[in-house]
Amino acid sequence: MVRRTDTRQRMLDSAAELFHQQGYHATGLNQLVAAVGAPKGSLYFHFPGGKEQLAAEAIRQSADRLCDQLRTIVASSPDVITGIENVVDALAKSLEESNFQRGCPLATVALDASGDSEEIRRACADGYTSWHTLIAEALNTDKAAHLATVVLAAVEGGLLLAKTLHDTAPLRAIAPHLRTTLERELP
Repeated sequence: MVRRTDTRQRMLDSAAELFHQQGYHATGLNQLVAAVGAPKGSLYFHFPGGKEQLAAEAIRQSADRLCDQLRTIVASSPDVITGIENVVDALAKSLEESNFQRGCPLATVALDASGDSEEIRRACADGYTSWHTLIAEALNTDKAAHLATVVLAAVEGGLLLAKTLHDTAPLRAIAPHLRTTLERELP
């Protein structure tokens, strides 16, 4: 059984950040272990499945952390529609603060490696599903699953455009449209 240690968690945290910014294929094993200051053998000790296992676990961790942040933002908002607007605003601010290096923690890897690795594809799919479920539960209507898909797809597309263009305008542009759609669709 693999021990859970500080080194293991530091590897997960560093991998999550590197994969988030660079993608899977652009992040090398030497870079991963150097970021933690650990010998290469420690990667295989903690992650016997190598880089692929590390990536899948880092993706799951990133997805869970963002899901917790989204849940907190929506729960602290006066209503679900304002909550979604607040999520869009928080994502835009995070993107700006990172100088457009940190968009969606899953998208870079999903686009880069999900076609090559079933394990990574599943980790990305599980992350997106958890966000979709959170949104659908917050919407709490018979149309929740459909509307959650619209919200998630709009936010993901807005993030991708904003990161690519180095401008949060595309991301911020979706918020009023989501408000209009949700006000029309929600009871």
